[in-house]
Amino acid sequence: MPLNQVDISMMQDIPAPGVSGKIIISDGTDWTSGENAPIVDLSQLSASNLTTGTVATARLGTGTADSTKFLRGDNTWQVVAMGATQLDSPVITGTLSVTSGGEVTHTVANWSDDASYTITPTNCTAGSVNASGEFVITHTSGSPSYTIVATTSSLGLADSNTVTKNLVMQLTAPTLSSPADVGTSVDVTYTITSTTADDDKLILDPNTANFTYQSVSGGGTASKVGNTVECVGFGANNPVVIIRFTAEATYSVTAQALDTGGTYGASALSSADSIAISDFEGMVSTGGTITTDGDYKVHTFNDSGDFAISDVGSNAVVEYLVIAGGGSGGGGTYYGGGAGAGGYRTATNFSVSATTYTITVGAGASSSSSGGGANGSNSTFSSITSTGGGSGGGRTLGAGVVDGGNGGSGGGSGFMSVAGAASPAGQGNAGGSAANPTGTQLGGGGGGAGSAGVSAQASPMVAGAGGSGLYSSITGSSVPRGGGGGGGYYYETTAVPTTGAAGVGGGTAGHNGATSNATANTGGGSGGAERFSPATSGNGGSGVVIIRVKFQ
Repeated sequence: MPLNQVDISMMQDIPAPGVSGKIIISDGTDWTSGENAPIVDLSQLSASNLTTGTVATARLGTGTADSTKFLRGDNTWQVVAMGATQLDSPVITGTLSVTSGGEVTHTVANWSDDASYTITPTNCTAGSVNASGEFVITHTSGSPSYTIVATTSSLGLADSNTVTKNLVMQLTAPTLSSPADVGTSVDVTYTITSTTADDDKLILDPNTANFTYQSVSGGGTASKVGNTVECVGFGANNPVVIIRFTAEATYSVTAQALDTGGTYGASALSSADSIAISDFEGMVSTGGTITTDGDYKVHTFNDSGDFAISDVGSNAVVEYLVIAGGGSGGGGTYYGGGAGAGGYRTATNFSVSATTYTITVGAGASSSSSGGGANGSNSTFSSITSTGGGSGGGRTLGAGVVDGGNGGSGGGSGFMSVAGAASPAGQGNAGGSAANPTGTQLGGGGGGAGSAGVSAQASPMVAGAGGSGLYSSITGSSVPRGGGGGGGYYYETTAVPTTGAAGVGGGTAGHNGATSNATANTGGGSGGAERFSPATSGNGGSGVVIIRVKFQ
């Protein structure tokens, strides 16, 4: 090793500066002084070789350590990030408007279960904050506001800053009238009724661009602004706004109250009015018993009355069903034929006008015990007349034979008589013929609206059944009407004949020792009588007039 260098790692003792001592090499040589004493270069000192002692002062990189700064391992300085010392201020969400005496729910969006919340209300009350951060503010008077602060006893943090919330009083919603449905050519009138003296603008919102503004009355002025109508200057009055829709549809119209001065917040929307705009205008009519079937009104006349039309609307036509009274079956000493049903007439698209029509509902014929029965009475509507049902044929001992009567549907024949025809044609069907096997007499069935009366048959011995009626759905339900009456019988044999069956739609069977009436308001014919037991038929069924109109 050169004499002018010293391996510091070999030093046994180095005196501190200003202190006498000697430098001893590890091999024992004393180089403390002398001409050839070595020079010790401390700049080459390796800190890794300092294993004992302390360094009183040192330059540790560039900078000075303090309470917020420390030296990193990469020989750079790092500022210490200080932890939070105060709770976060509550963040409040929810509408800041409230109606007089109303309530609103607010939410602490940054709610924590480690914090408590103190609310101080003014002109309102405040509920406690729940586990979802929600609380209720209820207005009591004046202009409401509140303050809220978060506190904690477990985190060691200072109270949050105080948050102030000022609520704006909200106007109450106006009410809106509900005009009738109309077409695009008709004005629609809306009355907007203010519910507070604090509004100075009322807005009508049809929620569509498909309208034109016509006028306003009731005070103030109005104008179309965008797709709304704004009303101002109405004071204590309620604006009456007239608009006209320009396209067919169903619209939802609302109104709203505003304070242009900003003291009060806008009201909620009024209840919506739903209005159907259609160029079809329904017929306006009264009379009879009224039921509805979808867009149709059904006027049912079980008795005579008036059918009045005050407005024919867009389509001046109706559907009708006009049925006359049914006939009564034959009776008397001998068996009788079944009666015919009342005339059955129906049609759609029958033209009408705005007037009052007298409706006549024909009565069913009265029962008979003296040979032939009787015809039912006519029913009428406008120019439509349905003819009463034909009587059942018969005979009384010592008197002449009575044929089955002609009518809406013809009556069946009795003993030695001829069946009646449907006259005038087109309202029903003819009656059936009688049969006279040895010792037995079998009456023919009365004609029905849907089929002719059935002729009696000798073997097996069966009296004729009444003709069937027709089904109609004019009321919205399918109902049969206009059935003929069954034929009666007389026998002197041991074999008992079968009574003629009733026609479907209100007719009755031939009588077998009992009298029965045809069903009311069906125009059904009654059955023929059985000889002596008793020899009396039942009443025919009364008629009916039904008119169906489109009202919407």
